[in-house]
Amino acid sequence: MTLSRAALAAVLLGLAALLLQSPASATPAGAADPGYVSVIEVSGLLDRVLVDFVETQIAKAEQGGAIALVLQLNSAGAVVADEHLDQLVERIESSSVPVDVWVGPSGSQATGDATVLLAAAQTVGVSPNSRVEITRTLLGEGTLEGKAAVGDRVSAGDAVDLGLADNAAPTIGEFVLGLDGVRSEVVDGGRQPVTQARFAQLPLGGQLMHTVSSPPVAYLLFVIGLALIVFELFTAGVGVAGLVGAGCLVLGCYGLAALPTNPVGVGLILFAMLGFAIDVQTGVPRAWSGIATVSFTVGSVVLYDGLSLSWITLLVAIAGMAVAMIAGMPAMVRSRFSTPTIGREWMVGETGTAVGRVAPDGIVTVRDAPWRARTNRATPIDAAQAVRVVSIDGLVLEVEPLEGAAKDHRDGH
Repeated sequence: MTLSRAALAAVLLGLAALLLQSPASATPAGAADPGYVSVIEVSGLLDRVLVDFVETQIAKAEQGGAIALVLQLNSAGAVVADEHLDQLVERIESSSVPVDVWVGPSGSQATGDATVLLAAAQTVGVSPNSRVEITRTLLGEGTLEGKAAVGDRVSAGDAVDLGLADNAAPTIGEFVLGLDGVRSEVVDGGRQPVTQARFAQLPLGGQLMHTVSSPPVAYLLFVIGLALIVFELFTAGVGVAGLVGAGCLVLGCYGLAALPTNPVGVGLILFAMLGFAIDVQTGVPRAWSGIATVSFTVGSVVLYDGLSLSWITLLVAIAGMAVAMIAGMPAMVRSRFSTPTIGREWMVGETGTAVGRVAPDGIVTVRDAPWRARTNRATPIDAAQAVRVVSIDGLVLEVEPLEGAAKDHRDGH
């Protein structure tokens, strides 16, 4: 009996061990956790939104126990104040998680103040066909020995030769595989990462604000908003153009506030809109249109300090504004203000068609435009019957049937 109980206990212990064992586990018991590498995209000018995002991701990497944080960089500089950029550099250098930088993908760049990230990083990689600008900050105590000069933009291979980068990894995957602490295994003759890479990017709201802070986007939103508001001034009521224009203007002003904007450029653009509005009011392009075009062009060119807009952006904005304000807007105003000619002789004698029965009030169309109409009670007009305008009372047409009008009605006019 005792042996039977011992055997039963052994069987139960064996079954329990089988149930507790995980057959799908790829990591043996006691093996070290492969961890993860956090990868974030840093693209565009380093503005306050992007700087805050990098600092937030450093904190998350520290709290989450990441092996490393990789900045996938493609930036032409920074537009934040120097103290904010210095704080970011200090945060990278003091991080308990190594912060590395990969300039990629192919065709990317790291120029201007964006190179401070490379100088602060522990490991730097540059993808083929990408460029790195040689700056004093990036060069540090090193020397170029006549191979290049400060301000030159060098390729991935040259950056490695000059000691500005550690490797020329073609992809983010290969760059991550070369980082200290990243585990990998050989599969079918190639290395496969065991350590996972977790990618993160700006949230939707941050992406919107970061995009708006781009020099061409901020400029276009600003001038489009102004143009739509000018358009709305010469239309009746508040319509879609006014609402869209107000939204564009608010976003454009936010972008300009985040960028190194020249007040003279902003002033010249505002003066140009005033000049355009003067001639739009008259309905005929005159001297003010020429003055406004020159002012708008100069203001657009000098809008930013230290930044420049592409010639394509400038051409589209200047040509579009000139066409809209010199040709489109005056024609719209002439068309709109032609309606107050009600009561003038040109309407009297015009013929049209009754939309419905006019007895004595109804609707008629004259020159394909609908009008409220009234006729003599003695001469009701049926739908689709031809009518003639005999006079105008305010916004109401006095009409009569084209044939068969009452004699007293005609004699009264």
